[in-house]
Amino acid sequence: MAAITASMVAELRGKTDAPMMECKRALTEADGDMAKAEEILRVKLGSKAGKAAGRITAEGVVTCCVEGGVGALLEVNCETDFVTKNDSFLGLANAAVALIAKNNPADVAALGALPYSQDGFGPTLEDVRKGLIGKIGENMSFRRFKRFASGGKLATYLHGTRIGVVVEFEGDETAAKDVAMHVAAMKPVALSSADVPDDLVARERSVAAAKAAEDAAVATAAGKPVQSAEIVAKRIEGGVQKYLKEVSLFNQAFVKNDKLTVEQMLKAAGTNVKGFTLYVVGEGIEKKVDDFAAEVAAQVAAAQQAS
Repeated sequence: MAAITASMVAELRGKTDAPMMECKRALTEADGDMAKAEEILRVKLGSKAGKAAGRITAEGVVTCCVEGGVGALLEVNCETDFVTKNDSFLGLANAAVALIAKNNPADVAALGALPYSQDGFGPTLEDVRKGLIGKIGENMSFRRFKRFASGGKLATYLHGTRIGVVVEFEGDETAAKDVAMHVAAMKPVALSSADVPDDLVARERSVAAAKAAEDAAVATAAGKPVQSAEIVAKRIEGGVQKYLKEVSLFNQAFVKNDKLTVEQMLKAAGTNVKGFTLYVVGEGIEKKVDDFAAEVAAQVAAAQQAS
């Protein structure tokens, strides 16, 4: 009979969300075979098993690490804000970002395969992640990361644990740090207007065109003159150019002195920003909105079918 350890029980709970004692019984019945124990739980518990691994992780932290000109920025997600203050979760996040800077993993899977032990779990970072899911009782995941190793200077800024910025620059460190803080506050999407992604420009042009069409329809309905196609085209292009200035870093008004653009501030400081990376926790993740009434109705329906 294989010895059933606490770390094995925690790992199985992380995979299935089943109660601890159920996990221990399943592992005992499977003689320590993790895959077989998971199958046993799915048979016994049905849809109750496997919940943790499928739950949405829209909360979390952003952390960074810079050592010897090499840096990394990482977003680690969990389900609730409560877990973002858990020492084990924070230890995992800080260890992971240091591993990225040191080892240059190709992707999240490669990151998870790196050697690491914590809280009795290991020998890889992925094993620790799975173990902590079972220990803490929440799903957690490494969402995205970026490593910086171009040999240039790096300035970083963390706004709490929810926003992280890395700026690649040449010149004055204080000016670069100010830019990192500016990026966190104003959230530009590109360095310059020319760097704004084509899909964002196309979307903004479409919005401006729809607004112009709506204005024309209102004018027609009111019996007022409709602007010429040439004027409408200029209005649309004007709206697009205004948008490009608002979302490009160099054209934005500097947060510490709105009389200057960021580009003007950098020029005065003799500093060149070559790039920036901004991570905001949960950005783009659709959070689940629980519908209690619907959940109760589903449970009642399931109970009626079972009977």
